[in-house]
Amino acid sequence: MSYLVRYTKAAKDDLVRLYSFLVNSDIAVARKALESIQNGVKFLEQFPFSCRKASKEDPLLREMIISFGSRGYVVLFSIDDKQTVTILAVRHQREDDLY
Repeated sequence: MSYLVRYTKAAKDDLVRLYSFLVNSDIAVARKALESIQNGVKFLEQFPFSCRKASKEDPLLREMIISFGSRGYVVLFSIDDKQTVTILAVRHQREDDLY
């Protein structure tokens, strides 16, 4: 079974912000970071329930860690139904927890 992965506007804005931050110093690193995030999201198409729960109250609210170098990114998402996953936010691991 494959899930459709959607993005909220806020999550899309997060990707633009993260890419813009890196592209100012190294475009190759910015592209690799975006590619790593995209590959992680592909994992959600098949295995969203394998990611850790982000809330005790809502078992369908999950987060996934995507490694990148010595750090990585955190993707907050919800499993909406048997066919759909919605990415709510994306942040760098060293950023403050914004959700």
